[in-house]
Amino acid sequence: MIRPTRSLLLALLLLGAAGLFRGAAQAPAPAPAAPLPPAPAAPPAQGTETPTPGVPAPAPTPGTEPANTVPSSAGVPSAGLPSAEAAGEPTLHEQAGNCVEGSEQACMALTRSGKDGKERRILVIRTGTQDDTGVYTICGPRDDDPEGTPNIGVFSEQGAGGIRITIDKNVIRVPLAQVTQRPAKDGEEGSDGQIEASAGTARLLDAAPEGAKDQLSLCGVEVAPTPAPDTVFVTQGKTQLKGQKLTYDETDGVARIDGPITFKRDNEKDPLSGSSERIDVNVDEETTTLIGNVVLTSKGGRVSKAPRVQYDDATNTARLYGTLEQPATSVKGNDNLTLTQGYLLYDLDTNNVVARADEGGNVTGEFEDTGEATTDPVEEKK
Repeated sequence: MIRPTRSLLLALLLLGAAGLFRGAAQAPAPAPAAPLPPAPAAPPAQGTETPTPGVPAPAPTPGTEPANTVPSSAGVPSAGLPSAEAAGEPTLHEQAGNCVEGSEQACMALTRSGKDGKERRILVIRTGTQDDTGVYTICGPRDDDPEGTPNIGVFSEQGAGGIRITIDKNVIRVPLAQVTQRPAKDGEEGSDGQIEASAGTARLLDAAPEGAKDQLSLCGVEVAPTPAPDTVFVTQGKTQLKGQKLTYDETDGVARIDGPITFKRDNEKDPLSGSSERIDVNVDEETTTLIGNVVLTSKGGRVSKAPRVQYDDATNTARLYGTLEQPATSVKGNDNLTLTQGYLLYDLDTNNVVARADEGGNVTGEFEDTGEATTDPVEEKK
């Protein structure tokens, strides 16, 4: 038997290694990998389906979880209240003036037919889409409910954008809104109803509470409104107002925002601030009115007061209406204007005030300048 020498073993190892390197060098390069197909688009988040424009939201199947729901963690902290500066850009629904099918942001519309034959819509939109910041669910009639039982939509959002409610020229932001939409009548494309909105939270329950009788509890929905000052934010143009609760009812078509109301209007030269007891937004007349002990104070020193002030940021004007019991007044330095009939027309850009006749054509009051008062009727200024 021939034993390989140490030198022979070393030579064989070197030849084997050389063969391996030579084989690797001669081996064909691997073909480039084929590009991966594009990933399919993610499906919309559960519960963010939007009702078809003008069509009432679908009712849930009796005895099952309500349709169009977004689960919510219990006890969402109130620290997530919408901020006064979080108005943001208009949503797709707001741009269209109606709920747009396919949007990720849940939407519900109330359609009001005015006496003038014109249709006007109120939109309620949840800006968030995450499960841990809020809820969107619709509770519809059950099999044993009487005819005419409405759909009830529950919207809550603790994110910065909150729940957006658009009424006339106003964008209103709140953490919680409950929308009651009556069934549409034959021939109607939409229907009106009621809205209650304030601070608060909502959550979905695993099951209806024992002994539950109201529509939301039977659907397994718990709503906890907690109205508080400065939690309802109203934006109209340059003006921002704050209140604590909004209530809208189709019986008169007026959305009322309870106070105390505080507001401010941006103006580089002479910003304006003020207060009132409440705000009325008349959907049919398309007006926004400050009600009760209204005070307007400009940085330049003009102080104006009235029991009722109709506000329109689009025209940069406000109308201060007075009565015999509570006149409309505006004071700056020695200028003192008081009206008991007619109204004071307030220029929101310049903070200048002039007297105007009411519909009856009358203007009464007093005007004082240079320290000398006169009781002559104030001349109408056009």
